[in-house]
Amino acid sequence: MTKTRTKKIPAEERRNITVEAVIDLAGSSNPDSITTAAIAKHMKLTQGAIFRHFPNKDAIWKAVMNWVAKNLMARIDHAAQDIASPKGKMEAMFLAHIAFVADHPGAPRMLFGELQGARQTPAKRLAQSMMKQYAARLRDMIASGKECGELRNDLDVEAAATLFIGTVQGLVMQSLIAGDMGKMRADAPRVFAIYLHGISKARDTGEQE
Repeated sequence: MTKTRTKKIPAEERRNITVEAVIDLAGSSNPDSITTAAIAKHMKLTQGAIFRHFPNKDAIWKAVMNWVAKNLMARIDHAAQDIASPKGKMEAMFLAHIAFVADHPGAPRMLFGELQGARQTPAKRLAQSMMKQYAARLRDMIASGKECGELRNDLDVEAAATLFIGTVQGLVMQSLIAGDMGKMRADAPRVFAIYLHGISKARDTGEQE
């Protein structure tokens, strides 16, 4: 009888599987309560197998935050890449962000958990860097919208970028509290329409400047 050999999974793939397991767990658990033992159990592995790829829990969390940043930014870049209008780019970015969260509800839990934590961990620094990059991209889009006449001449670029991010976060938090990510997808277009109404030039809203 020929003995079947178990296929060896490459180290990078094993790390990615571990990251995805943590995000999966975070979708239904408080990230602070996720232990390496829980991760190993979820993956049907021993803790020793986890630590062969990560030296400690902080390293796992850093890898998770790197995955979130990389995949979220890729999702929104892809959504906006073929759109010329700054307003159109912002809408595509908004809806893509919501879709990403709906697909990976553990991602915002991990992100919020790191940003709210007192410790300045490698994962927290990555989360802060991602948010700065996100805000900078938004400010560029909003400035372009003002220059091409799509957005209000008197629009505060910084405030508009902050409100955009806050609107996304508000939808996410409400959906996490309600335990209904589908509602977030349904509400997003209507919520963005209200945001857009407030930042668009008067000719787009039918009002006087």
